[in-house]
Amino acid sequence: MQLFNCPFCGPRDQSEFTYVREVAPVPTLDDSQTTWQAYVYERDNPRGPHREWWHHNHGCRQILELVRDTLTHEVISIQAARSAGAEK
Repeated sequence: MQLFNCPFCGPRDQSEFTYVREVAPVPTLDDSQTTWQAYVYERDNPRGPHREWWHHNHGCRQILELVRDTLTHEVISIQAARSAGAEK
């Protein structure tokens, strides 16, 4: 069991959360089909700390930004996506 320390609800089991995607800029409507294809289907497989968005769907229903180590699964930081300056 892994606990995520939600800034709104406190420590909660990971099963209450759903992974959304990595934190990355969304292409504009003017970007090429190749750019959109890469955005939708291709994923990096980073090693070490990585920024991700998670949805607390069985709690406060907020989108949270986690910095998580992909090797150890340690959550380095967690905050509301809107306070993290969420990229559009």
